[in-house]
Amino acid sequence: MFTINIYLRFTLIALTIGGGVALAAAYGFWYAFPLFLIGLVLLVGYLLLGTIGSAAQLMQTGDLDVTEKRLNMTLTPRLLYATNRAYFYMLKGSIAQYRGENDQAETYLTKAQEIKVPTDNEGAMIQLQLANIAAQKNKWNQAKLYLRAAKQMKVTEPNIKEQIKNFEKALTNRGQARVAMQSGRRGQNPGGKRRRPKMR
Repeated sequence: MFTINIYLRFTLIALTIGGGVALAAAYGFWYAFPLFLIGLVLLVGYLLLGTIGSAAQLMQTGDLDVTEKRLNMTLTPRLLYATNRAYFYMLKGSIAQYRGENDQAETYLTKAQEIKVPTDNEGAMIQLQLANIAAQKNKWNQAKLYLRAAKQMKVTEPNIKEQIKNFEKALTNRGQARVAMQSGRRGQNPGGKRRRPKMR
């Protein structure tokens, strides 16, 4: 996806609008109109798209601090185009989750969940991340619900399919281990001591 460097965009906005004002003062509005138009297009693009594209590219490098800094250069997520707003919250949630800030991650990912994402791949990824957070909080029933929602989506990305399969396997293994532990407890004397055989 083509993206304009955010610093270059800010510079162009300032130059075109500032130059337009100077040109309009000297020669009239219509001479400055092309500069105003270019500046307005760049400004509207920034407000609707934010810095999501470049932040997503930075996320792939693994530098969370730089990614978050770039993401925070978005003026406000409320003005973003719906898809970009969903990605904004997804990236915020992913960063918080990597840092172990599960409550904050859950808040952001829940906001992303409420917005229509472009494909089921993104939708399943959100559900899977929420399932992981629920599992870390020992909310296993909730984790199963998120997993079920992810499995119902038409996922085409092999990596996401594999993650869903692995998470389902982990939940199944945990359930089997819990049943085994409960069976073991039922076979033990509550006092923890074995009964002595009766003396004849």
